[in-house]
Amino acid sequence: MKILLNNRDTHYSDTTLSIADIITKENFSYKRLVTRLNNKVVRDEEQKTTYVKNGDRLEIIHLMAGG
Repeated sequence: MKILLNNRDTHYSDTTLSIADIITKENFSYKRLVTRLNNKVVRDEEQKTTYVKNGDRLEIIHLMAGG
């Protein structure tokens, strides 16, 4: 499967992956993540049941506070 992840072409040998699976595979470890699939926000509780398809655009953004 080929997707656009954070504006990078990314390939996976798996054909079925949820957003939560991709977060794990890519080692996103921040507690506060915002995810958008094809420009639609996906809430935290939907990440395990929202599946990414070939050609999808996925953005995973970590929020950081600072001052």
